[in-house]
Amino acid sequence: MAGKIAVCGLNPQEICENLAISPSFRGKQIFGWIAKGVSSFEEMKNLDKATIALLNEKAVLRSSKVGKVLRDSDGTIKLQIILEDSRAVETVLLTDREGRKTACVSCQAGCAMGCLFCKTGTLGLGRNLTAAEIVEEFLFLEKEAGTLDNIVFMGMGEPLQNLKSIQKAVEILTDPKGRALSSRRITLSTCGLVKGIRELADSGSKIRLAISLTTADSKLREELMPVAKGNPLPELKDAISYYIKKTGKRVTLEAALLSGVNTGRESAQQMIDFASGLDVYINLIPWNPVEGLEFSTPTNSECYKFKEMLENAHINVNLRIRRGAGINGACGQLGNSLAN
Repeated sequence: MAGKIAVCGLNPQEICENLAISPSFRGKQIFGWIAKGVSSFEEMKNLDKATIALLNEKAVLRSSKVGKVLRDSDGTIKLQIILEDSRAVETVLLTDREGRKTACVSCQAGCAMGCLFCKTGTLGLGRNLTAAEIVEEFLFLEKEAGTLDNIVFMGMGEPLQNLKSIQKAVEILTDPKGRALSSRRITLSTCGLVKGIRELADSGSKIRLAISLTTADSKLREELMPVAKGNPLPELKDAISYYIKKTGKRVTLEAALLSGVNTGRESAQQMIDFASGLDVYINLIPWNPVEGLEFSTPTNSECYKFKEMLENAHINVNLRIRRGAGINGACGQLGNSLAN
């Protein structure tokens, strides 16, 4: 595999240019077959033998491979993906009440953010994923789960630290000559890098934005999420407001609910105050247990009371159903720095 080109990270024109393939329609054919999830170049039935031989010589259809497949009784699927350098990341299938399927994909091997409630935060940052590796995650999961409706960059890693690769992967997945996924069905979830949010707003990107807020208590957020020390809540709120005004898109605020930590009345009021004046939607996510982390999953009563307090303040809010608990549903639990 060394020295070969990962075609999942190329658009039709780049396939032709990087592999010296002609005529140009061959690039479109290859690109279309990749989007269909074929497992080998030989499955690309409308290619001539010379083109297939060239692909096998110079290119690789998948630079990564599936290491483990875990399935929960609730329909959740988690894949461990082994990268070419033997690092491991994960991608997860999430299914909502309406049966819509979302790919939760990783953008980094490990993460440098160090959020105390996240398994990935204990791994440290290995490296950024390439655009090809990100696209491969999506295709591997689609092969296991069938056609996917949405993609969210909410797995391992901080997306705004690998924005170039994400933007390239989005370009490939939304290309009408390939997978043709709507940009409205793609969400980037960040822990709140103020500069990155403003840059994303200015980039003209059409994907949606979600912020991992967790709590609007400044002191508590800095304890739980060290990144908050350099990205304080007032600046974060200004950046969210800027994004909304610049793009015209509503932003999602995500809160991992930790029993007895950020589920009380005061926490709810602080979140209400933070959301005031912003066009936002709040997604409450009961914390999935992680071995070695001393937090607890909130009770149903805690979750519903918290949700009710936000609803009474006329906040648009959703309480996510806990899924994947039987297969270690929290991010990072299959993502050791090296596969095993």
